[in-house]
Amino acid sequence: MSSVEVAIEVPGERDIACVVDFVLQARARIFPMLADAPMPADLADFAAHYQVPGAGRFLTARDAGRIVAAIGYLRYDHRFPQLDYHGRRVVEVVRLFVEPEYRRGGLGRRMYEVLKEMAREEGIEVLYLHTHPFLPGAVEFWQRQGFVVLEVEDDPVWRTTHMDLELG
Repeated sequence: MSSVEVAIEVPGERDIACVVDFVLQARARIFPMLADAPMPADLADFAAHYQVPGAGRFLTARDAGRIVAAIGYLRYDHRFPQLDYHGRRVVEVVRLFVEPEYRRGGLGRRMYEVLKEMAREEGIEVLYLHTHPFLPGAVEFWQRQGFVVLEVEDDPVWRTTHMDLELG
């Protein structure tokens, strides 16, 4: 599926329920081990995390009105003590989900590029993210976007892979 005709947009207030539903469904498919986990705080209060000035940002891609992809960023919360970003403007790239039939057409890359430009315009210095090797192609995708692997945790299930990209 070509991503050329897919519109990338900032969701409006009236779109929040559809966006949250899309993300929760995508998350459930990709991370079935989180089925019984509580709703993440950023989704429970989407507007406060992604739409209030100074908060994070979020994008969706729609094809014929249907959400087919999403990505966002949030202010990095310093929850990983081994990563020393104190004193820098850092955001965490989150929630990149692309429907299977829209993958491999450049849509994820296009969405990331728009989000990265938003971060640059806001004076963000570093983009941080983490992913997991059990997600096919995820680490490689982010490396192609310029991210560098900082650390891979020892946990045998998650093997959380921390990555970042300097915007300077």
